[in-house]
Amino acid sequence: MIYRVITLILLIFVLPISGLAQIFSGPLDEAQLVGRDDDSFPPADEDYFAEMDNGLALTPDEIKGRNMWMVWTGGNDLLWDRLTRDTFGQFDLLKTLSSHPNLPAQRSNRFEYLGLINEPCFEEATSGDADRYGLWLDKRVSDCADDPFANAEKYPGVEIGARGRNVPVGSYYGEPTGVLGLRLFTNPDFDERAERQWDPERFYTDPDYYNDEDLIRPYRVGMSCAFCHVGPSPIAPPDDPENPKMENLNATVGAQYFWFERVFAWNPDPRQYMVQLIHTARPGTLDTSLVSPDYINNPRTMNAIYLLEERLRNALKFGEERLSDGERDNKQFQDFLPGSPLDSHFVEPDLSLSPRVLKDGADSVGALGALNRVYLNIGLFSEEWTRHFNPILGGKDITPIKIATAQKNSAYWRATENQSPLTALYFLKAGRPDRLKDAPGGEVLFTESDASVDNGKTIFAENCARCHSSKLPEIAYEAMPGGCAGPGYLQCFEDYFELTKTDAFKAEMRDIVHADDFLEANYLSNELRIPVTVLQTNACSPLATNAIEGNIWDNFSSSTYKALPSVGPIKVHHPKTGEEYDYEMPAGGRGYTRVPSLVSLWSTAPYLLNNTVGYYDPDPSVEGRMAAFEDGIEQMLWPEKRDKDSVLGDAVPGLIDRTTEQSYLIVPKGFQPDFLVRLFSPLRDELPWLFNENGDIELGPIPAGTPVGLLANLNIRLDNADILERLGHDVDLAKLLIRIKRDLKDLPEDVSDEQARVIFADLVEPLLELSKCPDYVVNRGHYFGTKLSDAEKQDLIAFLKHF
Repeated sequence: MIYRVITLILLIFVLPISGLAQIFSGPLDEAQLVGRDDDSFPPADEDYFAEMDNGLALTPDEIKGRNMWMVWTGGNDLLWDRLTRDTFGQFDLLKTLSSHPNLPAQRSNRFEYLGLINEPCFEEATSGDADRYGLWLDKRVSDCADDPFANAEKYPGVEIGARGRNVPVGSYYGEPTGVLGLRLFTNPDFDERAERQWDPERFYTDPDYYNDEDLIRPYRVGMSCAFCHVGPSPIAPPDDPENPKMENLNATVGAQYFWFERVFAWNPDPRQYMVQLIHTARPGTLDTSLVSPDYINNPRTMNAIYLLEERLRNALKFGEERLSDGERDNKQFQDFLPGSPLDSHFVEPDLSLSPRVLKDGADSVGALGALNRVYLNIGLFSEEWTRHFNPILGGKDITPIKIATAQKNSAYWRATENQSPLTALYFLKAGRPDRLKDAPGGEVLFTESDASVDNGKTIFAENCARCHSSKLPEIAYEAMPGGCAGPGYLQCFEDYFELTKTDAFKAEMRDIVHADDFLEANYLSNELRIPVTVLQTNACSPLATNAIEGNIWDNFSSSTYKALPSVGPIKVHHPKTGEEYDYEMPAGGRGYTRVPSLVSLWSTAPYLLNNTVGYYDPDPSVEGRMAAFEDGIEQMLWPEKRDKDSVLGDAVPGLIDRTTEQSYLIVPKGFQPDFLVRLFSPLRDELPWLFNENGDIELGPIPAGTPVGLLANLNIRLDNADILERLGHDVDLAKLLIRIKRDLKDLPEDVSDEQARVIFADLVEPLLELSKCPDYVVNRGHYFGTKLSDAEKQDLIAFLKHF
């Protein structure tokens, strides 16, 4: 008893109060740790981005909302600094921002190579900047006014660690970097000792230096939402994409030119399997579950934000979602904006009338909750967020981050909750369609006859509008009252789908589409969750698990989503033989894809949720976008024109992403799955063939031509499993990893792909047995309209150009 008393006394009198808080209620974020509260982060009110978004006039609140979207990072520079160390310097945003000649990209080719948007008023560095610790960062041109958000007097930063001692505290918005969406913050760990050890030239040129996980950089880089959502304006494109003006940029169109693989690995080694994995992310896509891993390779597009008010109006008819437990901790619009167009989307005590934001329809607790979740996903309150999973490599149980914990322990989170409604107000004003007719030279691209467009309307009404219109016949809403979500959803949807095939529905739909105002205030989606059995698209996206019960986004998906039934079996193809077989889709939210909007379709190619249909054109001009549109829409309607697999050809209905050369999967000691650590730690010295001298596991050689998903989709941890199920799965996984290592270990160092392929062929079946998504054909599905005649397809395209 006396020892317990002594321990309690030590806790109370020796540990600081913040230490006690972390023991009993989890960590505090950096702001709250030093006594900052959410009201110490007021929103910025300068209309710095006034010329963006086609010069749209905004109210003071809308300006604050756009500023939050553009420059608020909420302390996430801590996460991106951590990931730099965890990836041994391969992911390094300081290099992304630099123009050192040793790097693959400088400001002068940053858009072409990385797809990032150069901020106006900056020029390329030609040498290291002594005022920025010798880094080759973009320089602000002298005839531009200062960036207002860097004003440390008006927006005082968080004074912690070295900040305020040997490095400036700065602004809580950081400093501009020359790249929109990335902000520069002094590193609180960059103390006098780190400063003495800092060598900027070696940072760019010496792998032994910059790959050192103990290297402390003078800055951390924060990321705002703009990084993934600002792009060249489709209707006011820049003459030079490397040097846009503000009037050439739009903050809601989505970063469709963004090269994730090149940003994530500045010096990629294709012999590393992780590089092969991120190579599958086509421009304009990224896997939002890469940091909080769900063991499914799943790069998806960064959508444009169009017609939010119309989208929310659609949710009043089809968006009923019930909330319970931690889901109800989400703030709702009426908490902040009573009387606005946003205040009617929650009915006490638990009914949310919600659009479905993520591709799998999982964001379902309200549009405000979906917006707030984005900030967590890009690193806000990473002190707590990353305690619930092992970033990037996974290997340990994933548990939900609780909104209640963020509300209690994160000043950044509370400030985000308070200000994100202003961003929603901005979206209401800014998310206007970009019509081809309003683009320079756009009018002359409408070469089809009025009769062709008119027939295209009829074809659209009869084949497409049941999903791609937010204006529907009244009988549609009667068939799916409130959206029918929940355990009975599948039957309800099947009844609706059959209704849309009737003459009565088609007749009413034709009248709606032929009306002069059809495209006005039409979101061109109904946001219903479409079973993948109907879409026949790649199943990895609807198999995502981040939002299912008990997973990381549990608090951000509704109980209604979690009660969705299984869609049943789908057809997948064996990656070795091409043979078709059934795979039973799980229930609990998975198996569905929400309908994407067709607004501004002409400007958003390639298509499908992973940009696999149509070629990528890096030219953001009207001509470049139209070339991509014509190729992409033809492949959508003539699927025989889509890319074929390099190995199996016509034996599978499309393309399988395969490794481009021989590679190795390296699992560092500190990132190995929990069960492996428990099982093998005592035996490391006795198992030199399994572990290298550093304790890492190296699997390979993996031959060129191997389907990337075979290893990327390996189910490391079971979801919603009991102890016995998890133990059995861990044993099976350990046996498989040992088998892979054992079968490949005797191959010579100069092994050919042919030799490795013979050995690896025997591993395909056991890998499939433990796959979380055994669907490897990435560009299949959405065959609606493909049975039309060629003339009918051309008429449909003539109408689609007007969207």
